[in-house]
Amino acid sequence: MNKVLVIGYVWPEPNSSAAGMHMLSLLQLFTSQGWQVEFASPAQQTEHMIHLPDYGISSKQIALNCSSFDSYIEALSPDIVMFDRFMMEEQFGWRVDKFAPHALKILDTEDLQSLRGARHAALKANVDFNTDQLLDSELAKREIAAILRCDLSLIISDYELELLQSTFNIRTDLLLHLPFLVDLKSLPSMLPTFDERAHFMTIGNFRHAPNWDSVLHLQKLWPAIKKQLPEAQLHIYGSYPPKKATALNNPKTGFLVKGWAEDAIEVMKASRICLSPIRFGAGIKGKLLEAMLTQTPCVTTEIGAEGMHGTLPWHGKITTSDEEFVAAAVALYKDQAAFKQAQQNGLNILHDRYNKDTLSTRLLNKISNIQNNLAAHRTQNFYGQMLKHHTLRSTQYMSQWIEEKNANKMR
Repeated sequence: MNKVLVIGYVWPEPNSSAAGMHMLSLLQLFTSQGWQVEFASPAQQTEHMIHLPDYGISSKQIALNCSSFDSYIEALSPDIVMFDRFMMEEQFGWRVDKFAPHALKILDTEDLQSLRGARHAALKANVDFNTDQLLDSELAKREIAAILRCDLSLIISDYELELLQSTFNIRTDLLLHLPFLVDLKSLPSMLPTFDERAHFMTIGNFRHAPNWDSVLHLQKLWPAIKKQLPEAQLHIYGSYPPKKATALNNPKTGFLVKGWAEDAIEVMKASRICLSPIRFGAGIKGKLLEAMLTQTPCVTTEIGAEGMHGTLPWHGKITTSDEEFVAAAVALYKDQAAFKQAQQNGLNILHDRYNKDTLSTRLLNKISNIQNNLAAHRTQNFYGQMLKHHTLRSTQYMSQWIEEKNANKMR
């Protein structure tokens, strides 16, 4: 039986973000194998976090830049340590190497933050994004270094998998394509029909910059949609809405900022169309997966659909301009035949790319194979070993310096 320690950037909130949903599915996969799982995080606990003991998972509050983690992990002696995003590997990875050297190190990237950051910078500068821009990115250097220091990195998007291999020349045996895990046996069998649904919707954590940008962009696009569909409304859901978001609520125009949704699936399936004009970002989008699960066709952008559907037809419309987005939203809202075809496209994508059983087996087999050959696996990862060399351990020394500085303040 494996003992697994998951070090989280935040505590899991599956109803707030795609990252939280994905993390919970991984935790449940590990516990389903009879593995002992503990979730630790330096983050503050939140009102929307799940109660981990309900899932058979213990928890631990840990501190940044503090040697208390050393004795903790040495006593725990985990077989597997999974870092939630590269910042946690930067902070705790060297301590794991020192005090639990036998542990298999997994990095759950969630998405490539350097890719998201570079796209955001390009958008603000009003220039076209090119992957070569990543080669000058400080964030990319940190992120790639964390990937190389780990034994395995989970990559949620096949676009990002290809990017890591072609642009950064990462060895294929260090990466595993692992999108969202969907239990196809639990897909809803009874859903509202075309005529029983009404209005447009979108959803997303307001603290996530691409989501907030999407809401602001929808504010610009909505008048053109509303003009052609006077009875339609746009319902905007999401956790942690700031005052600047709720201030956009306008009942007269049907632009309604609803905020937190107790059940995202319920509000999604009551809507006719999901709108997601994502202009920058990375990974794959949880809201668009939920749209497929509820058979709610979606109008989005190339970045929104990126890495989600392969060569299969999209479950709605992928657009490349504001004018095309507005036209597609109106047409799909009115066309029942196109609506039903989009629903079927979504089901085809789910069955082809998100089968929980297939993906779970892929991950478990990969973990087992690496564990059985861990020494050789690490020896072959020369660049990873090089980055752990003492002359390059800037993250360790910075952490120790901060810890000593903090200790001096207490004296």
